[in-house]
Amino acid sequence: MASTLDQLAAFIAETRFAQLPAPLVEQAKRHLLDTLGASLAGCDSPIWRECLALVQAEGGREQAQIWGSAQQANPRQAAWLNGVAAHMYELDDTGGCDHSGAVVISALLAALPLATQPVDGPALLVAMVIGYDVGRRVLEACGGYSAHNGAGWHSTASCGVFGAAAAVCSLLQLDRVQCASALGIAASFSGGLWGFIHDGSHTKKLHAARAAEGGVQAALLAQRGISGPSAVFEPRWGGFLQTLAADTQQPQVLTADLGDVWKLARCSIKPYASCRGTHAAIDALGIMLQQHDVRAEQIARIVVGVNPFLLEMCGGRELHSLAAAQMSLPYALAARALYGSAELASYDDAKRLHPDVEALLARIELVIDEQQSRDDEPWVRLETEQGAQWQQHVPVPSGAPTNPLTLDALLAKYRSLAARVLPLEQVERLEAVCLELDEVADVREVVGLLALR
Repeated sequence: MASTLDQLAAFIAETRFAQLPAPLVEQAKRHLLDTLGASLAGCDSPIWRECLALVQAEGGREQAQIWGSAQQANPRQAAWLNGVAAHMYELDDTGGCDHSGAVVISALLAALPLATQPVDGPALLVAMVIGYDVGRRVLEACGGYSAHNGAGWHSTASCGVFGAAAAVCSLLQLDRVQCASALGIAASFSGGLWGFIHDGSHTKKLHAARAAEGGVQAALLAQRGISGPSAVFEPRWGGFLQTLAADTQQPQVLTADLGDVWKLARCSIKPYASCRGTHAAIDALGIMLQQHDVRAEQIARIVVGVNPFLLEMCGGRELHSLAAAQMSLPYALAARALYGSAELASYDDAKRLHPDVEALLARIELVIDEQQSRDDEPWVRLETEQGAQWQQHVPVPSGAPTNPLTLDALLAKYRSLAARVLPLEQVERLEAVCLELDEVADVREVVGLLALR
């Protein structure tokens, strides 16, 4: 029987567009558009501009497009820089590796100039679906999101590099042996820690970028005959799972229902510019504010019942750093109450640091609910100055596959973000091409529309 690595390699090398269910293709196109919108907004950030300056100082062959600019870089640099943009504002999709779009799509479009012949839309969609699938399977093999991230790894980086490598291997049509080596090499490129959570530092913004870059590099090295370890997923010393997830590993899920259960189908598109862990609570508070017509000044207290993992991840109240604020459940609720939404505009400095926010935060309390597991969504209790009290629990947050954004909501999000950088005509053309991607003969058309002219 073929090893786990060999089965994954065959899946990457041999999956074709005809095998993809039609609903999956439609979802993939929406995730592509959503990722590009989030990325273009990210190009309008100070951190991204500093990263761009670093790339410019390094120099390099101009092959791959830097999104939202008129400039190009080499494929590894472009994958890294576009990955920074994609994850910059916490608006990219989730539920894969975790943030698969920022990793996989950044890697794919950066590697596109290296293809020996034009790549059509169906081929890009196949590579994208494979990248999402492999990245998610590696995370599940680590024991799942809560176990792996709870141990201190940021799975977007530690597992995402496998997804990026797999996607680029598919795009460049590498054979089974090369695909296996690329995954083995990717294992040694894995990394990414949650240490940023304690001080609002910027490393989270770099994790999707590093995974995208590492995936491109792993595939290119494998293409040239550089070998990766064959026992990377085996229970042996020095293997990926044995090292990063010794006590939680579930290697069997790497190939369970491979090619039948598609992991992109479980991914979510985010309506809010904050950590996904905050979204169900935002939804819950929003329902109560709307149903009972409560204004922010009428709120006496908001109590949120959370599990210890969510409290550690999203319980912070430091708002001076945008990165910290986007991980803060208390601020997300304050923004929803004060500004009517937790969209990107609600995280501007002037709104984030307004005195009204500090006053409302003092009335928001997070408590441990011992009945909740790590994967349970929080409940929210709203108490008013008039003595009224309501409690709401949203088990499936908006944007999830079973509670999806409408196409109109997705397009409104995309347009508002992309228009921060690109002219309206270009925004509309990019939208149309992405939503018709399975009919596109050469996806360089997509890349061209990401360039600032």
